[in-house]
Amino acid sequence: MKSLLVMLGPTGVGKTEWSIHIAQKLGCPILSADSRQIYRGMTIGTAAPTEEQLQCVEHFFVGSLPPETYFSASEYEQQALQLLQQLHEKHDTVILCGGSMMYIDALCRGIDDIPTIDESLRNDIQNLYRREGLDPIRQQLKILDPVFYNQVDLKNPKRVIHALEVCLMAGVPYSSLRTNSAKERPFRIVKIGFTRDREELYERINQRVDKMVADGLEEEARSFYSKRHLNSLNTVGYKEWFDFFDGKYSREAAIDKIKQHSRNYARKQLTWFKKDQEIRWINLSDKNIDVEHVVLSVLSER
Repeated sequence: MKSLLVMLGPTGVGKTEWSIHIAQKLGCPILSADSRQIYRGMTIGTAAPTEEQLQCVEHFFVGSLPPETYFSASEYEQQALQLLQQLHEKHDTVILCGGSMMYIDALCRGIDDIPTIDESLRNDIQNLYRREGLDPIRQQLKILDPVFYNQVDLKNPKRVIHALEVCLMAGVPYSSLRTNSAKERPFRIVKIGFTRDREELYERINQRVDKMVADGLEEEARSFYSKRHLNSLNTVGYKEWFDFFDGKYSREAAIDKIKQHSRNYARKQLTWFKKDQEIRWINLSDKNIDVEHVVLSVLSER
């Protein structure tokens, strides 16, 4: 049976380097599972693979969409499945690499059949959000789906807006459409999780942010300032600069907040991934581990 080798972990842990190394060993392509690397021009802020890395191994879902494009986990699932069917004709194994929890779950487990949102409805809600903020959207969701309202992170605009979109489009509560049942896949799924000791991971994140700034992250964010309302740019590494440009705090504070929010996101990713009992974990802080050997050995198991 064909295999999907999932290489996941928190931001800054070292997934990209190891996925490229293993892909070169196997002679296979990589599918990105990063909900922001898929957008063009956001290369520094999303730590997208470099041009040199992209030359080493064929990548998909990297820099393929303009930031204006709405792209959901459901659309990712559909497109990735179609692509995998083609790639598995040539390769016994394809690598999925990333840290976007919803994208990984969408491809590995499948997500519920949610109706496609009408563009005019989406625009209406986005305009409401820009005019009045998240509170009126939360209040509508509370009325239409009190169950999901009590479950969702009410500070997460993407989740709250999506839930209201579905309620209005389907005419039923979003929670009633969520079955959380895994779908069968026509390929074997092997999951490898990378982690590091917390202090080391956090230091790597801090150093990576410093490198992003040195590489021109501020200028990259400024080029997107006029598009800051887009969902794709409601992202750590950009929204902090937008606040700096708006005079909400200093440049130094913006950089510190990017580091803090990146560390918070890494912690959130680990909490999510730790619930998945199928993941084989490798602690990259342990210098005695032969990572290549472990990954290839797990992949060879039947």
